[in-house]
Amino acid sequence: MSIARICQRNVDTVEPFESVRTAAQRMSTRSVGMLLVLDTQRRPTGLITDRDIALRCSGEGRNPATTTVAEIMTPSPRVVSEMSSVEDALTVMRTHGVRRLPVVNPLGELVGVVSLDDVLALLAEELWQMGRVIQRSSPAVLATD
Repeated sequence: MSIARICQRNVDTVEPFESVRTAAQRMSTRSVGMLLVLDTQRRPTGLITDRDIALRCSGEGRNPATTTVAEIMTPSPRVVSEMSSVEDALTVMRTHGVRRLPVVNPLGELVGVVSLDDVLALLAEELWQMGRVIQRSSPAVLATD
């Protein structure tokens, strides 16, 4: 299964010149833990997480009202192609210690974001479906038909 089937298509973004306070407020309002920074061609150039705000802004004593997103964002984020498999996305997450990956098309343009939670939800659903198959084909169930 390609990662495009499970990625979230509605992605929240922030401009690099916006303040960290604005980014934090946007995260709070939209109940997300990450915002993407895109260039004019909608290619991911950076990302900022709630953890970045805690460690790189608050933890370093910076003022969130005057610190810009560009100053604390993670530049050049790892991305995954929309054609990548779930396994490939998990490998990138594990190798680079990230929980979220921008998903891009062949031109590098943003398609969506996939998170570890998205993958876990998929796996939980697959396991539930397998359990139903096993349950239906067990001798006890067959004997009552």
